[in-house]
Amino acid sequence: MHRRGFLSLSLAVAVSGCLEFVEDNGEEITEPADVEIAWSDLVRDNPGTEDERVYVWGVVRNVGDRTLNYLEIRATFFDGEGEQLESVIENVDEDVTSGEEWPFEVEFPRFGEEAADVDSYELEPATGV
Repeated sequence: MHRRGFLSLSLAVAVSGCLEFVEDNGEEITEPADVEIAWSDLVRDNPGTEDERVYVWGVVRNVGDRTLNYLEIRATFFDGEGEQLESVIENVDEDVTSGEEWPFEVEFPRFGEEAADVDSYELEPATGV
């Protein structure tokens, strides 16, 4: 019984130490409201073949007051019936000041017939630093 209590306490101390490190490193995680998707498009390469590739290409705009140097974009891909096929997070590693835009690409992770099933997508900024 004492071993479980010790492990729980050790885990709590380890987690709290990690949280302090994240807070003390000087970088703030932004709210997704600090960025917006300026535009995007679903693109297909080699349609109708076993090499068919699908990806979303777009542009994100920094609408916050500070420079961002990292951003995660989540793309969720759906079939023609609205069923979710996959959710992919891609990151953008560029310094972008307030008001600037930068391009991104999020690829559907499968090819061929599975890529051909992609009919639509949704995008959302996940996090930014």
